[in-house]
Amino acid sequence: MHTEKALPEIRKTVVLKAPIEKVWTAVSTSEGIAAWWMDNTFEPVLGKEFILRSSQFGDSPCTVTELTPPHRLGFDWGKDWHLVFELKELDQQQTEFTLIHSGWDETKATEFGQPHSMIRGIMDGGWEGIVNKSLVRYTEA
Repeated sequence: MHTEKALPEIRKTVVLKAPIEKVWTAVSTSEGIAAWWMDNTFEPVLGKEFILRSSQFGDSPCTVTELTPPHRLGFDWGKDWHLVFELKELDQQQTEFTLIHSGWDETKATEFGQPHSMIRGIMDGGWEGIVNKSLVRYTEA
């Protein structure tokens, strides 16, 4: 009998010195996402399929599953993961951004044969830099 053994989601929150509209554009357009994270074919349309292009691992299929401008964007990534970008306006010049990366299961492996239990730690560290450095640098420029 197979049972899922969920691992904790990855959650990264940062306060950006930028208005919510600017942050929303950064996380909900192909150009914005490419500027701070990864090349892609993203379009902000519910149900729309798109590709994330990793130079190291190649193309990953994704599907937009949540779209509530300018507060929430979610998409399925690859075969197991779900990513959510949440935005909360703190004032006219500050936005709280939270990334939630879920779908981790210690019994599963990525498309590349890597166990989720190993990759989760690597991705946690990667998101730390992407959110707290790349996204901050891009949105506060």
